[in-house]
Amino acid sequence: MRKDNNNIKNQYRVNDQIRVREVRIVGDDVESTVMPTLKAIQLAEQKGVDLVEISPNAQPPVCRLIDYSKFLYQQKKKQKEIKAKQVKIETKEIRFGPQTDDHDYNFKLKHAQGFLQEGDKVKAYVFFKGRSILFKEQGEVLLLRFAADLEEYGKVESMPVLEGKRMTMFLAPKKTVQTKPVAHTPETPLAETPHKKAPKHKERKEYTGPKVEGEDWDD
Repeated sequence: MRKDNNNIKNQYRVNDQIRVREVRIVGDDVESTVMPTLKAIQLAEQKGVDLVEISPNAQPPVCRLIDYSKFLYQQKKKQKEIKAKQVKIETKEIRFGPQTDDHDYNFKLKHAQGFLQEGDKVKAYVFFKGRSILFKEQGEVLLLRFAADLEEYGKVESMPVLEGKRMTMFLAPKKTVQTKPVAHTPETPLAETPHKKAPKHKERKEYTGPKVEGEDWDD
């Protein structure tokens, strides 16, 4: 990081470092004009800023009236943005023999998974030494098995191809999409809380027995 900062600082001349006779000055609140360098430095001092040479190959060189610290910060920010946009993809090699055992195979499979997850391509190849070229079909089966085991992490860019003593296959990383975890839903719904039923009012039964004289049963 310090090395990058030094490169930016060494890229521009500031104030007394500018040794040409005259410069063209530009700025937010100044008109573009040509003036002696000494006068331009004095003008920068009056405004509380610096004279920064931004185009040394122009005739005359172009300088900007700006706060040098602010200028450096803006340049560093631009470089970071450029680097962020530049995605560097490397190709990692995985070598097999035509009769690779399971232990070695799983070891290399794990490495390939890591490469693909980091965004790198994988060049997997089987090297046939001497008479082992007779097992080229076995090498092809091994590479196809390798591709199938890496299906979750990468996709095949080119199928196994035999060139000389090598059978080569290329895998490219898959773009993974992160999804939000889905809330677990129980297979059986929760039992609904039974609603309490209002108590039934007992209906008044009509008296059908013999009436007693002096009582009114309609009240």
